[in-house]
Amino acid sequence: MSSTIRRARRTTAIAVSLAAGSVLASTGAAGAATAGTGAPTVSAPVAPGLYQSAYSERNDALWVASSVGQPPAPVTGSSLLRVDPDTLRVEKRYAPATNAATGAVQSVYGVAVDDEHNTVWTTNTRDNSVSVYSQRTGKHLATLPGVNHAREVVVDERRDLVWASAFGDGTLVAFDSGTFKEKRRVTVPGAGPTGLAVNERTGSVYAADHTGDRIIEVSPGAGSPRLVPTGDGPLSVALSKNGRTAYTGDQTAGTVSVVDLRKGADTRSVASGAGTKSVAVDHRSGHILAVNRLSATVTVVDPRKGAVVKTVTTAALPNHVHVADGTAYVVDKSASGPAGEDLMTRFRVRR
Repeated sequence: MSSTIRRARRTTAIAVSLAAGSVLASTGAAGAATAGTGAPTVSAPVAPGLYQSAYSERNDALWVASSVGQPPAPVTGSSLLRVDPDTLRVEKRYAPATNAATGAVQSVYGVAVDDEHNTVWTTNTRDNSVSVYSQRTGKHLATLPGVNHAREVVVDERRDLVWASAFGDGTLVAFDSGTFKEKRRVTVPGAGPTGLAVNERTGSVYAADHTGDRIIEVSPGAGSPRLVPTGDGPLSVALSKNGRTAYTGDQTAGTVSVVDLRKGADTRSVASGAGTKSVAVDHRSGHILAVNRLSATVTVVDPRKGAVVKTVTTAALPNHVHVADGTAYVVDKSASGPAGEDLMTRFRVRR
């Protein structure tokens, strides 16, 4: 399906919801709200325990990770969800695989799609592994162990690589996206890598080091990783369209940091909101979207001006933002749906 058709479908869905008294009937309890700046949003209950989402252009689908239960409590439920990006309706619900040795559910947290191989990758944080599932059938294809406290995963389709961050031991691990074989393992002692971004043009992968207040850069031809300073307590990292600038969501500071990768310097810090947790870039406008967990907002930041240009109010405890075709998708952990589900919120970045 072309991007033009997807954009038309999405625009129509939003228009219909607003014209019909700000309610999307197809999702049962979805509704439109108005952000503080007048930007319309559409929200819907999806499932309890939402963590991250990723968009598949090949299938025009959102893949969402859901897990309920925080340590030391056991996981009481986990699902890999396929969600319609227009209606936010759950189309398919797949149960994660179980650990053959322990019988424990490999509950899913981070998620990324590989449209070249039509697969979806998840991080199984409690199982110290990542898993691969078919986008077509939801079938479990492989579980890859040895990723200590696996947090996030990112796909480099050009090089047939999938990178995962191992927060538990400061490691970034690369797997072959076709054979699922491990290809590279880079450890930074004392680091706590969390969010990931990849520059498919150069093959460099970037990790937010939450422990060291820096970005870890691993490049194909480099013998050792490069460490670039950033803001206080970064959890997420995203790249500009040209790959020359990195942006981190700094949870401790409540800021978005703008990092010049050529100079290796943190050049600007923008106050975004309390508990900034996740960042994404809208490559059409160049704006950065920052999820602020403790202030229940998404702020849209213009990095050139160094200023917040829009604030969108979400349900409590927003957790992650993903941008596709100029539309932002935000998941929260508010449990404010009719059956205790978390909500997904959608809005156009520019109108």
